[in-house]
Amino acid sequence: MHVVTRVPVTTGALLRRLLQVRAVRYVQRELGHYFNNNRVLFLSGMRNYDLAVAMSDYTKNLTFADPVFQTGSLLMLNSLSQLELYARGSELILNNLPGQILESALSSIKNKRVALEVEKSHVIVGTFAEIKAVSTSKNLRGKTLITSAIDDDRLEFFKQHEVNLVIDVSPKLFDNVLGTYLLEAMILAKLGKDSHEVSEDDLNEIISELDIKPRLLHPTGKFRNIRRFAFVIHPLSQEFIKKGTPLPKYTPAFIMDRVEKLAAHMPPFVYCKMENIVSPTGAEAEGWLITVGGTPKEMLAHRPEFTYRRLLAAAEMAERMGAQIMGLGAFTKVVGDAGVTVARRSNLPITTGNSYSASGALWAAADAMRRMGLVHIDPKTHKVAAKTMVVGATGSIGSVSARLLAMAFDEVYLAGRNLDKLEELKASILEDTPDAKVFTSVDYNELLGDMDMIVTSTSGAGKSILDITKVKPGCVITDVARPLDLPPEDVAKRPDVLVIESGEIELPTKTKGLKDIGLPPNVVYACLAETIVLALEGR
Repeated sequence: MHVVTRVPVTTGALLRRLLQVRAVRYVQRELGHYFNNNRVLFLSGMRNYDLAVAMSDYTKNLTFADPVFQTGSLLMLNSLSQLELYARGSELILNNLPGQILESALSSIKNKRVALEVEKSHVIVGTFAEIKAVSTSKNLRGKTLITSAIDDDRLEFFKQHEVNLVIDVSPKLFDNVLGTYLLEAMILAKLGKDSHEVSEDDLNEIISELDIKPRLLHPTGKFRNIRRFAFVIHPLSQEFIKKGTPLPKYTPAFIMDRVEKLAAHMPPFVYCKMENIVSPTGAEAEGWLITVGGTPKEMLAHRPEFTYRRLLAAAEMAERMGAQIMGLGAFTKVVGDAGVTVARRSNLPITTGNSYSASGALWAAADAMRRMGLVHIDPKTHKVAAKTMVVGATGSIGSVSARLLAMAFDEVYLAGRNLDKLEELKASILEDTPDAKVFTSVDYNELLGDMDMIVTSTSGAGKSILDITKVKPGCVITDVARPLDLPPEDVAKRPDVLVIESGEIELPTKTKGLKDIGLPPNVVYACLAETIVLALEGR
């Protein structure tokens, strides 16, 4: 007769850690940078430490509820280093905390405190029991949960709470879902080894051989992969400051001058949050408009570093909120080195939106000229038989516009203040388009009367850029600059000239939360539209 004298025991902890890490890597790869900059809440950081380390490769926004659950503290841990420090001291804290006090604190505080944190998070990591304990009727809506052993009853619970995605690290190898402790016990029994005799490499090899993958469950039946962006705006003049503050309409000029100076020193703040941006492909995005207080006049009155600091503060704010890309709007993308320094110093990808601004400008101008019918296409060259000028041609938007126009128009005039840079741009354009007719000028006002179309994209910040009285009747002017190169009072002088404040894009769906930015409802500037497009594409 054989007598069992020793029974190997396992908790499944090692296998669970391996499956968790592999699940994070799998979802990040399969769903296209899914966790980038997500706000992730761990209901137990110490029990899910390996998962937290893996998640830290994709986001810094990690929050751990260990102190709340273990001590009743109101404070959360907000980094891996804080979790590690807490883990080293928690044994001492808990050993000296009376059990009755601990239980009382937990029962009265922990669930309510953590439930509030769940509301602010994008991803929650925990067991089903832990998640259920901190759930409310609304705080799980649209969330991603990383958990295990989800059966039909638990999935129905998540459906009722409108959870977006459940990542179940427990594989369904048979008809029923197996807990990691049971799966690891089965592996040990098959191998005939004790738990300490099986290494991580052994288990990883078995997982790979069995092709074990996490289960991605969609409780509502529809998966929403919502990307997040931020976009920086600022007041273009004192009038914009009046609109955004409770200042009286007829505030004296000397007071507005002081307010304008003070506003430039304000820290960035959220102006509004845009939601329900859905592309025809089904991709979704949401994001924040973040305001810095400086007008173009104030930005030019300070060194570029003054504006850089505020833009980097905005980037840090955006990163904490979960944005995955940030765009620079209006004069913030012009000041200094046009966003290069900010992009280099920021953890977030930065875009100036210049590509969409340039293409938006030309689309608008082409549509206007086509409707007016004042020019025609040369059947031999297939180019527009007309002359066009780009004012501010050496700038980011201007140079792109000039290159595109050289391929489409008979004659292109590059206008600006620095003739050497204009000639350099001309040579570059002729390398790409050898048959183009390109001219340069720093005294361009005398040429305005010959132009059929003008694109103006300077950083003049309110200075006089061109004399509209010299423009020929029927000319189409596309003003891409912010602030505008042509003020309304100048445009009013020439009713026979079409001036387009171009670079404006209509969003594909009715957006929620967008406040007034000086455009019709659901219309945004092209630089903001480019930021949204990049977010929708997951770039």
